[in-house]
Amino acid sequence: MEKQSIKKRINDKTLEIESFREQLSEIIPESIELEDYKKDFKTKAIFERYAEKIIEAIEDLAFLVVNYKGLRYPEFEKEIFDILYENKIISEILAKKLKGAKGMRNIIAHQYGSIDDEIVFVAITEQLGKDVSEFIDLIEKAIK
Repeated sequence: MEKQSIKKRINDKTLEIESFREQLSEIIPESIELEDYKKDFKTKAIFERYAEKIIEAIEDLAFLVVNYKGLRYPEFEKEIFDILYENKIISEILAKKLKGAKGMRNIIAHQYGSIDDEIVFVAITEQLGKDVSEFIDLIEKAIK
């Protein structure tokens, strides 16, 4: 695939992620408390679905960057963030956070055991937004 085509897909994927984040913030009030979240199955469903969508899109973006930069392709999906770290595109800390997010997404998507509402709530309200912003900023620097 041609570099310009991949770069366009990277830009499109970045816009998609931002759109998901914006949609989530329009649906869920910023002032929501954990206890209210735990009691509202609709809110939990929205949080979980948007967490899935955002994390899947982040992973897609990571694969696009690997292709764009001509980096080693991972043998296993979970290695994608390590490859970006090894090539100094993201930090080791961010790579670990994104791998953790991917693990959370798998738990949500495949319903492995029960979902810990507090972990999902904290991840989405306090961590994921910051990590996504940092990731996108670093990706934009890497493709310039």
